[in-house]
Amino acid sequence: MERVAFLLEPSGERIGALLNPETLVMRRTAGLRPRRALAGGLAGGAPADEPLLFTGAGTTEILLELLFDVSLLGSSVQTEDVRDLTQPLWRLAENSVAEGGFGRPPRVRLVWGKRLNEPAVVASIAERLEHFTSSGAPRRSWVRMRLVRVEEALSEATEAAPVAPGLTPEQVTEQLPPESFEAHEVVGAGGSPGEPPVAGQRLDEIAHQFYGDPTLWRLVAGLNGIDDPMRVPAGTVLRLPSASALRRGT
Repeated sequence: MERVAFLLEPSGERIGALLNPETLVMRRTAGLRPRRALAGGLAGGAPADEPLLFTGAGTTEILLELLFDVSLLGSSVQTEDVRDLTQPLWRLAENSVAEGGFGRPPRVRLVWGKRLNEPAVVASIAERLEHFTSSGAPRRSWVRMRLVRVEEALSEATEAAPVAPGLTPEQVTEQLPPESFEAHEVVGAGGSPGEPPVAGQRLDEIAHQFYGDPTLWRLVAGLNGIDDPMRVPAGTVLRLPSASALRRGT
């Protein structure tokens, strides 16, 4: 099984899970619908395709089958009841955020390795519990989820002056002088009392902190040779170009 993580953007929690099986399904629905008249469809009696109305955009869905277990490492939540791990995902299917006078589900970020980092909302969720303790607490959960991808939320500063659009780490290094880069030490984000932190800041948090754009985590990872953005040890020193230098260079 493959490890994935859910980053709950409203609270900053990280929930670790295992993909079961080692795959996920992404499904795209184009922005179109059949063209209708008041009397019904527009197609005649002969065999034909219905005329379509193109609405633009579309929908991208991510279908997951997940395993949660209290013995699985990598979550910021430590518990003996697996529902403490899955309930935050259930709450993401509730309209708990107000936007324009209407409720909407909060955003969650699905992270898998270096390539998959998708902001989404939870459209549906189902759960099967097992391995109960003597007190009735389940220790394992099998979860099916359907996520719908949403647009990245960019800050006003980023929208006004985009940073490094489409640049690779190699292009950034070539275009910017060495004095444009700054050192940033990764801050610890976990650990037991009296022990050193076991995890550091996420790269998307650092990208948002420096550039106002969490999607630039790939650029940060590439510039610093980081293979796993979820496992950056606390105390790691990152080499980062300043936002102003990136804008001048692009």
